[in-house]
Amino acid sequence: MGVLFFPVATEKALGKVDYGNIITYVVDTRATKAQIRKEFEETFGVKVAKINTGISIKNSKKAYITLRKEYRAEELAKKLKLV
Repeated sequence: MGVLFFPVATEKALGKVDYGNIITYVVDTRATKAQIRKEFEETFGVKVAKINTGISIKNSKKAYITLRKEYRAEELAKKLKLV
């Protein structure tokens, strides 16, 4: 099983898709940024510019994955059926 669990489809997360070129994913709490980047790039065929992570009170880890400018998060969100 990989480190990526599922994409977040909240209103805030979808706003980041439109305005920041960012996809939000729930990931394994033990996953490093390097592991997240590798699996995301291999799975979706895109290049990642930056990853920010945070652990919520409910002990779930979210990765805020910023795509490079040549890739569009909106297109990836459509593939993931977020929009």
